[in-house]
Amino acid sequence: MRATLMYGAGDVRVETIADPTIQQPTDAVVRVVRACVCGSDLHPYRNLPAREQGQQMGHEFLGVVEQTGADVTIVRVGDLVVASFSYQDNTCEFCRAGVQTACVHGGFFSAAQAELVRVPLADGTLVTLPVGADSELLPSLLTLADVYGTGYHAAKRANVGAGDTVAVVGDGAVGLLAVLSATRLGAERIILMGRHKMRTDLGREFGATDVVAERGEEGIALVCDLTDGGAPKVLEAVGHRPAYDQAVGIVRAGGVISRVGVPQYEEAPVGFGSLFGRNITLNGGPAPVRAYIDDLLPGILDGTVDPGRVFDRTAPLDEVPAAYRAMDNREALKVLVTF
Repeated sequence: MRATLMYGAGDVRVETIADPTIQQPTDAVVRVVRACVCGSDLHPYRNLPAREQGQQMGHEFLGVVEQTGADVTIVRVGDLVVASFSYQDNTCEFCRAGVQTACVHGGFFSAAQAELVRVPLADGTLVTLPVGADSELLPSLLTLADVYGTGYHAAKRANVGAGDTVAVVGDGAVGLLAVLSATRLGAERIILMGRHKMRTDLGREFGATDVVAERGEEGIALVCDLTDGGAPKVLEAVGHRPAYDQAVGIVRAGGVISRVGVPQYEEAPVGFGSLFGRNITLNGGPAPVRAYIDDLLPGILDGTVDPGRVFDRTAPLDEVPAAYRAMDNREALKVLVTF
């Protein structure tokens, strides 16, 4: 099969490698119909040390089940399915508590930008979709694998509800879908912090009421002015330290910061002068998107929401290296990969 491999920073190749096979009776093999490049894929694209053996890339996909192991009983050969970016049994104590990314038998995909994917724990990971493989809804359905569920997780962990004022840090796909999620949960005012007009325009269409393009102290001051002292609920969707500092600067005393951008740092202020003294709650984490698919799927199927609008470019698998470059250069928001 053809698959995407990364050999180091800026070095992405599409090569022919061995097809995946059933290794455990709970496995399935899925022929990928749609995949994509994620903003989090850009972190290794910028800093992965060079290596002789490339590592497979990609964690968002939907496709058709081609094979199943003997113990797979829910999904069947021929089903069109979407996979969460983590695999899980969906039955352990953490899965039952809605924290599937902490499944005691689980892990994370890193092989989805390929023609075939082996799916461990298929019954707990794959969700059958009630549409055909040629449906025009496929881009939006693909967002259930990660970015829509991750944006929704940010809003849920901040307990966004009716009438709330929310600030979203970051105008990438996750930030924009955090805006959409906050809108769906009833937020009255949503301030989007981003400086790419094409993206923030989409953010406004998703429900942002204000856009702040400024960063650093100037951006913090503007948000604090807009909110008379800070936003009660801040969703951080970037993962870099300046975004965290921005979130700390704009959150209101007694408020909450919900982080879903994959942190590219290990240390950040949480002491008296930053969080403790102002009674700030800090939460978030890798989104257990499997917990949200059943809630988010109906709105896509009935056309209420169209999260697939975050895909602003489409490329076949062989053009994935160019897709990485385009996203890294901010020439594309999120690239949809076709097969």
